[in-house]
Amino acid sequence: MLSAEQNDLITRTGPGTPAGRLMRQYWQPAALVDELKGNRPIKPVRLFGEDLVIFKDDQGRYGLVGRHCPHRGTDLAFGRLENGGLRCAFHGWLFDVNGKCLETPAEPDNSNLCANIKQKAYPVVEKSGILFAYLGDGEPPAFPHFDCFVAPDSHTFAFKGMIDCNWLQSLEVGIDPVHTSFLHRFFHDEDPTKGYGKMFRDNTKDADMPMTQIMREVTRPRIEVDETDYGFRIVTLRQISDASTHVRVTNLVFPNAFMIPMSREMTISQWHVPIDDTKHYWYAIFTSFGKAVDKDTMRNQRLELYQLPDYIPNRNKSNDYGFDPHEQESETYTGMGADINVHDQWACESMGTIQDRTQEHLGTSDKAIIAYRKLLRQSLEKSGKGEKPILVVDEKEAASITGPLAIDGIGPVDDWKGYYQRSEAQKREAMSWKA
Repeated sequence: MLSAEQNDLITRTGPGTPAGRLMRQYWQPAALVDELKGNRPIKPVRLFGEDLVIFKDDQGRYGLVGRHCPHRGTDLAFGRLENGGLRCAFHGWLFDVNGKCLETPAEPDNSNLCANIKQKAYPVVEKSGILFAYLGDGEPPAFPHFDCFVAPDSHTFAFKGMIDCNWLQSLEVGIDPVHTSFLHRFFHDEDPTKGYGKMFRDNTKDADMPMTQIMREVTRPRIEVDETDYGFRIVTLRQISDASTHVRVTNLVFPNAFMIPMSREMTISQWHVPIDDTKHYWYAIFTSFGKAVDKDTMRNQRLELYQLPDYIPNRNKSNDYGFDPHEQESETYTGMGADINVHDQWACESMGTIQDRTQEHLGTSDKAIIAYRKLLRQSLEKSGKGEKPILVVDEKEAASITGPLAIDGIGPVDDWKGYYQRSEAQKREAMSWKA
C-alpha cells in the first residue's frame, strides 16, 4: 500500500515531474511508421503531456516539433510539407526537423527574425516499425542490442493501441505473471496450428501441452525475480508433476517496457507510453526467430479490434468490452472474447484513470510489482541527484545488452534454471537470422 504522495510520484509524468524527467532520459515510442505512410506524412501526437506534431519531410527525415507555431500559436498539424520542412498554413513560417526556422516569408528581405526563432523539437529514429523520440536533455542514450531492434525488418511487426488510464497500471499488469491463470483463462484449448499471431495459443516448448491448459490448471506459481542490466528477469514456475515444471521467463525493461514469449517462435516487446496522466498507448514489436512475420495477417487480426487513425479499441467502456455472460459461463473467464488485449484493457481501465494505490493490498504473488516499484523509486532518487539511472547507456555498453531471454517450456523441477538457459541457447542456434 502506498501513500497518496508516493502514488503521485510514480504515476505523474508531465513536464517537470520527477517521473516525467526520469522517463524522458530514454527513447520513447511516439508513433508507428505506418502512421506516416501515404501522401501526407504528418500527425499530431500528445506525448507525456506535451502537444506535438510528428512528420516526415520531403527528404525522408523524421521530425517531432511543438504543435503550436511560435509566431501566433496556430496548429502546425495542418501545415504544409515542403521545401525541407513543415510550413505553417497561417503565415508560411517554415521549420525543419530540428526546429530551426528556415523562412518567415511575410517579413522584409533583410529581416533577421527567422535567425532568432527556434521551435521546440525532439530527435526521432526509426526502429523496427516504431518511431522513437528522445524528449530529454543532453545526448540521448544508445539503444540496447535487444532482439527486437537488431532483427531484420522481415522478422518484426509493430502495432499499437490506446488504453484509457494511467500508463503504470498497464505496465504492472504486463509484469504480473499470475493474472494469466485467471484473466486470460480459456475453458477450451484451441488448435495451436490455427493460433498464428495470437497470444497463448501455441503449445509450450518441449511438451504437447497448450499454454492455455497450463495457465488454467496451475494457478499458484512460484515466482523468482532476478536483477539484470536492463531491469529484471521474472521466472514463473508452475509445477506439472514431481519431475517436471512449466518455466516461463519474462522481462521488465526499465522504465516502461516488458519483453515476453508469445509463442515458441515469437516474442513481444511492449512499451506503455503516457499520452498524459490519464491515457496512454501500448506499442509492441513482435519478433520472429523462425520464419518471416506474416505482417498482413498480423495487421488484419489487430485491425479487427482497433479503429484508425488513432488506434482506439472497438471494445471499451462504452460497450462493456463486449461482455457476454453466457460466454463467461462456458468459454472464457472474463466473457469478453478471445483477445487478451481486451482482457488487459478492462483490467487496467477498471482500476480508474489513475489507480488509488492507497487502497490496495499486495500479496506474495505480487512479487514482481513490488520489485518494480522499488526499482522505480530508487531510479527516481538517482535521477533527482543527477546520477545516471539504469539502462541509460553509451554505444559500448549498449552492445553488451542483448536478448533478453524469453522462454515458455517444460523442464525438470530440479534444474529449471539450467533448462531455460539451454532452451535459450538452442533457440539462438536454430534462429533463422543472426544479430
